[in-house]
Amino acid sequence: MGTLSSFSFRLIPSDFRDYRLSCRTKYFLWGDGLLRKRRRIVLERNVRRYNLVFCCQDQKSGNDDRSDGGEERENKDKSNLATMSPDEKELDGSDKHSLSSRPPAMSPMGHSYSNFQVDSFKLMELLGPERVDPDDLKAIKDKLFGYSTFWVTREEPFGDLREGILFIGNLRGKREDVFSKLQNQLKEIMGDKYNLFMVEEPNSEGEDPRGGPRVSFGLLRKEVSEPGQTTLWQYVISFVLLLLTFGSSLELGISSQINRLPPEVVKYFTDPNATEPPDMQFLLPIVESSLPLAYGVVGIHLFHEFGHFLAAFPRKVKLSIPYFIPNITLGSFGAITQFKSILPDRKAKVDISLAGPLAGAALSISMFTVGLLLSANPSVSHSVDLIQVPTTLFQGSLLLGLISRAVLGYTALHAATVSIHPLLIAGWCGLTASAFNMLPVGCLDGGRATQGAFGKNALLASGLATYSLLGLGVLGGPLSLPWGLYVLICQRTPEKPCLNDVTEVGTWRKAVLVTIIVLVVMTLLPIWDELAEELGLGLVTTLR
Repeated sequence: MGTLSSFSFRLIPSDFRDYRLSCRTKYFLWGDGLLRKRRRIVLERNVRRYNLVFCCQDQKSGNDDRSDGGEERENKDKSNLATMSPDEKELDGSDKHSLSSRPPAMSPMGHSYSNFQVDSFKLMELLGPERVDPDDLKAIKDKLFGYSTFWVTREEPFGDLREGILFIGNLRGKREDVFSKLQNQLKEIMGDKYNLFMVEEPNSEGEDPRGGPRVSFGLLRKEVSEPGQTTLWQYVISFVLLLLTFGSSLELGISSQINRLPPEVVKYFTDPNATEPPDMQFLLPIVESSLPLAYGVVGIHLFHEFGHFLAAFPRKVKLSIPYFIPNITLGSFGAITQFKSILPDRKAKVDISLAGPLAGAALSISMFTVGLLLSANPSVSHSVDLIQVPTTLFQGSLLLGLISRAVLGYTALHAATVSIHPLLIAGWCGLTASAFNMLPVGCLDGGRATQGAFGKNALLASGLATYSLLGLGVLGGPLSLPWGLYVLICQRTPEKPCLNDVTEVGTWRKAVLVTIIVLVVMTLLPIWDELAEELGLGLVTTLR
C-alpha cells in the first residue's frame, strides 16, 4: 500500500459521466493548475458546468499505470476541450505544458487514485439513530415470518427517520393471534433488542380478505422506539412550573377579590405614578382568603394527573412527570404528560387519555355544584365570604351559563355583579381547563383519544376544524388565541403509534368519546348576545 503524500485539484465538466467512481454529491475536487484558471472563468463568465473532485495520490507510482491510462486520459481531455468556449480553450492550452510537466503519480494497487468523498446520506446514517442490523434482519426474515403467520413480499423503510424496516405482505391468520405469536418469537430470537409494531399497510388498495384493513409489521430498535429516561433537569423544571402554577392560581384568587382590596393596594397596581409600595399588612388578609381558591384549582389539576397514572399503572405504561402550564386566567392550562413507554394497543391509548380529564372533571363538577348551591343559599355558608364577580362571567360558557342561570335565577344574574362561593370559581376554571384539554387536536388528551378511537386521519380532520374554531374565536372566547398558540408550540405533534395500532377500540369507547367532545364544545362555546339578552345574563335594566 502506497503512502499518502499529496493531493491535487482539477475541474471537470458536470456532464462528464465516464468517471470511474460514481458519487451521490454533485461537488468534486480534482486538479491543481486548472483549478485557479477555471475558478476565474466561473467567476467572470458565470459558467456553471463544472464540478469539483477531491483525489489523493500515493507517493509510490508505477510507469506502467501511467502508460496504460495515458491514451485514455488524452482522449477524455480532448472531449472535454471540445465542450469549452474559445476563451476556456485558450486558457487551458496556455497551461497545458505546465500540467504535463507534473504528471500525477499513480498507485501500484490497481486504481490510480483513492477517492475521498463527503456523502451526506452516509453522514446522516452515522449521526442518526441506530438502524436494524443486516444480520439480525436476515435472521428475523428466516425464522420469524412464514406461511403460517405472515408472508413477506417486500420491505420498506419504517419510522420517523426511516431507521426501521416495514415488512409488507399477506396475513395468514387472525391479526391479533399472529401479532402475539410474532412478538413471542421475536423475543426468543432477539431478546429485548427490537420492538415489533402492527400497523395499517400504507397505500393499501383494499381491505384484508378476512375483514378490516390490511396490516404490515414494522421493526425498530428498542432504544430508538422507546422514549428516554427523565433527567434531573426535567424534575427541576417540573417543580418550578408547579410553583409557578400555584402562584398563578393564587393570583387568580386575589384578582377575584379585587373589589375588596384596600385603596392603597389598588392605587399601587393601577396608578403608573405610584412609586411607594403599600404596606403588606393590607394585602396579607386578601392572600389568606384567596388560598382556598388556589388550593381548589391546583387540586383539580393534580387529580387530573392522578387519573392518568391510575389508568396507566395496570397496563404497565410509564408516564413522565407532569409539566404544569401556569395561566393567570384559569390558574393553569393543565399539564404536559408524556408516555415514557410504548402503548400496547389503541384501547390503552383511549383509556389513559380519557382517565385524566374525566377525573379532573369529576372533581370540578363536585366543586361547581357545591359552590353553586352555596351561592344560591348564602345563609348556609358563614365561614367563607362570598366573592363579588361580574355577571358577564357566566356568558363565557353555554353549558355552565345555562346551569348557573337555572340555579341562581333571573334576578341574581340580571345585575352588574353577583355574589358566588369560591368553590364555584374553582369548579368553573377546572371544567374549562378540562374542556380545553379534551379538544381533538395534536397531542392533547382529546387528540390522543381521537387518534386511538378513530385513527390518524380523523385526528388530522378534527385538528384542522379545531384550529379554525380557535382562530375565529368561536371556542374559548378570549382564551382561544393563547390556547391555540400553546397547542401549536407544545402539543401539535400526534402521538406515536401503539404496538398494535390496528385493532379497533369498540363501539362504546367511540360513543363515550363523541359524547365528551359534544359536552366540550358546549362548555367552550360562549353565549351569544341574543341568548344572553333573553336569559338576562349580565344585563342591567335600570341605571342608577
